Amino acid sequence: MWQELRAELRPQGVEVVTVALDTGGADAAGPFIDAAAPEHPSLIDAAHQLDELLGIANVPMGVWIDERGMLVRPPEVAHPGRNMLREMMRGRDIPEDAPPRVLEMLAETAKIRVEPQRYANALRDWAARGVDSEYALSPDEVVERSRPRPLESSQAAAHFALGQHLYRSGHADEARAHFRAAHRLDPDNWTYRRQAWSFEDPLQGPSEHYDSDWLSDVKASGAENYYPLPDL
Repeated sequence: MWQELRAELRPQGVEVVTVALDTGGADAAGPFIDAAAPEHPSLIDAAHQLDELLGIANVPMGVWIDERGMLVRPPEVAHPGRNMLREMMRGRDIPEDAPPRVLEMLAETAKIRVEPQRYANALRDWAARGVDSEYALSPDEVVERSRPRPLESSQAAAHFALGQHLYRSGHADEARAHFRAAHRLDPDNWTYRRQAWSFEDPLQGPSEHYDSDWLSDVKASGAENYYPLPDL
């Protein structure tokens, strides 16, 4: 879906770069990239460096960077002109005997709020008008809007990095302790939670190792709050 918007804006000098955040690396994310057959650069961040450097807390999020390498908009929820959540569900033949949990997850997903057309139109405006676009922020505004990084966030990032290293080294039990610490210290970071849950269950369901899971946490916080709408 990003491919369509990229094809539209590429003649105006805009490049789209997608980055998959997955500790599993190419083995985990590669098949999805291959299936999409993108023409734009599609990278894999197995170390979750974007989380640490930019404050990515969920996916999909987008960052705007100008030709000077300066941030024009900090990380915010980004959908490319079409509601990817709805399109993923539309046309899917859901078996009548699908597990109740899967049906619950689909029901909650349908409640998630996104405004893809507004985001795409803002990007079009920036492509056409550059620094004169009302959506191009000043450096001070970028800093003001960036996600706060208190001490607990830095500690969470350290625990998450240790957890990844231990997991890749075959020490899953030790890794889980650090993942749990990251969840406790930075409870609003869905990327940390989803990565740890997916190691136990591709559907990010309940496990003996964590006291939370995707469906339970989404229902607790409200699906309508899962993606904070970008301030456009």
